[in-house]
Amino acid sequence: MNGELEKIGFYTLSDNRARNISTSSPLWRCELLLTDRCNFKCPYCRGANEWTKGTLSFDDAKHVMDIWSDGGLKNVRFSGGEPTLVPYLSELVGYAKSKNIERIAVSSNGSADLVLYDELINAGVNDFSISLDACCASTGDTMAGGICGAWKRVIDAIRFISKRTYISVGVVLTDSNFDELPDIVRMASELGVTDVRIISAAQWNDQTKFKFLNLGSDILDKHPILKYRVNNFRCGRNVRGIKKDSSHRCWLALDDMVIAGEWHFPCVIAMREGCKPIGSIKGKTIGQIREERREWMESCDTHENEICKRNCLDVCQDFINTVEKFKRRNDV
Repeated sequence: MNGELEKIGFYTLSDNRARNISTSSPLWRCELLLTDRCNFKCPYCRGANEWTKGTLSFDDAKHVMDIWSDGGLKNVRFSGGEPTLVPYLSELVGYAKSKNIERIAVSSNGSADLVLYDELINAGVNDFSISLDACCASTGDTMAGGICGAWKRVIDAIRFISKRTYISVGVVLTDSNFDELPDIVRMASELGVTDVRIISAAQWNDQTKFKFLNLGSDILDKHPILKYRVNNFRCGRNVRGIKKDSSHRCWLALDDMVIAGEWHFPCVIAMREGCKPIGSIKGKTIGQIREERREWMESCDTHENEICKRNCLDVCQDFINTVEKFKRRNDV
């Protein structure tokens, strides 16, 4: 596997992980949706569905952390909606840190007060993901749902956090902002971000436009996730969509997990695109939950599943195919 992918923070995908993946290997990357509330109205956002509505109580959030900790959790992400709207977020981060979790990440729209971001860092957050969908206030405020001053708050948050800890910015692309992408990337780099994750909105996945993307090596060499994705574009490969020669199984379901409310889902993208949950976590041990995920993995052909087929990310397929490679070697 591309060696750079072992050094991309929360999304780390290593050969060692691929070689040893099972229902008893450590949980590598889990995401907990704390609320469906958000103070932005981004036009590409899918919003909540019947399984993801509401706000998790602090006790229920801690219970999920206890379950995952029993599975040897290494990395956790708190998201939403907008997780900084949840009043117990800093306390939950401290609870996660007490579980000796290596990487504690928060996905935010960048609208919170800088005092809160500082509080979260002091509590234990060492990975932020902030959305940056424009390089100017007019487009930025529009992408946030027409909220005046939204873009300025996001820029201030990115600049503030980048001086303190790991931060990546996510750029969701549509017709409205694609032409600004080179300027967005350069601005993000100048703000001091660790990396840049560009992804097309699920409703807009125009692969033909990406071949015209022009970013210099001075920028790409600084940001491994960005470089990985741009190199894929240059080879005619899109962010989303399963390649014909990719594995038909989602091995990531074994040691990744996404929970919203009482439900666990195959992955965060599948959840946001409205897939049904694999099952409930109520009254179950981590072993029982992971066994449900193994059964789902073995029964689901991702090439036949419409959500997987259209939306599975390039980096996930690379990892899954690496798992398949090791599995074939062991069968010989």
